[in-house]
Amino acid sequence: MEPIKEGMQGAAVEDVQTRLVGLGFSIDAAERDAKLFGSTTAQAVRDFRAGHDLPADNEIDLPAWGALVDASYKLGDRTLYLRLPNFHGADVRALQQALNTLGFACGEDDGYFGPHTEAALQQFQENVGLFADGMAFQDTFNYIYRLHHVWTGKSSVVELGPEARTGFARAASVLEQVNIAVGGEDAIARNVASRMWNIASATTEGSGMVLYESAAPSDCDVVFTLSCSELPEDAEPQATVALAEVHNLSQRIRTAVAASTHKPAHVRIELGGMARDGFFTSSDAQTLAIRLLDGVCEALSA
Repeated sequence: MEPIKEGMQGAAVEDVQTRLVGLGFSIDAAERDAKLFGSTTAQAVRDFRAGHDLPADNEIDLPAWGALVDASYKLGDRTLYLRLPNFHGADVRALQQALNTLGFACGEDDGYFGPHTEAALQQFQENVGLFADGMAFQDTFNYIYRLHHVWTGKSSVVELGPEARTGFARAASVLEQVNIAVGGEDAIARNVASRMWNIASATTEGSGMVLYESAAPSDCDVVFTLSCSELPEDAEPQATVALAEVHNLSQRIRTAVAASTHKPAHVRIELGGMARDGFFTSSDAQTLAIRLLDGVCEALSA
């Protein structure tokens, strides 16, 4: 991006001014009304850069813009969950501070939503009676805000301890020790498969999970094929897990892997009525990907 600097005027300047004022920096009202990058805007930019370990300057370049956007997020502005690249910003830092202070240690309040933050969030959700999927929606934020008097202004307890988890069943050791391939037969299934791979990669740098498109690789331990449709009647029988009928996902996957006649083991996971065009949102896909990955890892850890 081209730097936004003193003397400029317009919507880009107005955006910068609005974000800076929202963060508590003072800018002359006349400059704001004119959307003019004047002397008080320049001073606010200098002060912001100084507070965010950026080189001394009075311009908004790309690094300063990224830092300004991150700093502008408020807790609840967006849904937070584990992905690659990690969500980062002031809202993530606020969530981490709340979790740490409430007794759900997720490590240093670094503003990056990594696997330890996800694990702490799952533990918090379970503790307050929410669905423990590690995704911070409005219901989670409501509980955080309800406990605001407990955590606000308090010091974080950041020690993770020797038994810190990177997820309920999604142990990094499973992803690092087992070579897993995952793919999808249709658009929705490929979306979920891609999210599984993304979460696995965000959980540990040593993840052995790979994403395939057409032909499944042969140099892996297990191949999972996701589909919204049932196996055609004229197809060869295949170890299959139908989610609509599953109550113990990890056990079903473990049985299907053991029953597979292929090496590597091939398991088909049918999403069925859980994923229908027009009714299946990105949040649905993320929740399903988390559920499947946890089930896969728990099954393969036995």
